[in-house]
Amino acid sequence: MAKGTLYLVPSSLGAPLSGALIPTATTSIVHRLDRFVVENPKAARAYLHAIGYPRALQSVVFEVLDEHTPRAAVAALLEPLEQGHDAGLMSEAGCPGVADPGGALVRHAHDAGIRVVPLVGPSSILLALMASGLNGQRFTFHGYLPVSAEERRRRLIQLETAARRDDATQIFIETPYRNETLLDALMQTCRDDTLLCIACDLTRATESVCMATIAAWKQRRPDLKGRPTVFLLYRGAS
Repeated sequence: MAKGTLYLVPSSLGAPLSGALIPTATTSIVHRLDRFVVENPKAARAYLHAIGYPRALQSVVFEVLDEHTPRAAVAALLEPLEQGHDAGLMSEAGCPGVADPGGALVRHAHDAGIRVVPLVGPSSILLALMASGLNGQRFTFHGYLPVSAEERRRRLIQLETAARRDDATQIFIETPYRNETLLDALMQTCRDDTLLCIACDLTRATESVCMATIAAWKQRRPDLKGRPTVFLLYRGAS
């Protein structure tokens, strides 16, 4: 029996869904799926409704994979695919597997010889890098920085050093309610001539992408409260 395919379904970054965000080729594949592994079933149902999903949502199977899912339980989520059924993997926002627990399922799928197909949609990390003006040839995404103030300070020093040593853009994110704390740490820790791009509310009507030195940011501190934000740090030569 042929195994099913695991489709990686990008979702919205908080903006109203449209063809500019989720292409028709992606929605047409999602429309024929009736099984999903999701981080948040409520958000997944809202997404399917927004893209005109043609089936009754009561008939759709939603399996949950989130930060609380035991590692030993992840592989079992692939059993329907082993039996030939296709499924979609959907994160709560953005691309599955990127700063997202779905990456563990993708790895198990590869180990099991299950075909993995990434579908086209928005990535806040790449959108921010594209608009930053910083080095897009060499970059590293670090996900979330430590919550502890001292650990976060040490990590920022490491990233600033790496940006200069490797001539590479350092990219990281934070939960929106901790944005202000991270911004404080950046202002207090980084050199005044270090470049920082702050990309907020990507794809939304309130989108803002600005790049400046730390010294300049100190003079015009942005309001980041509750806004999904990508931070990009750079100290290279270009």
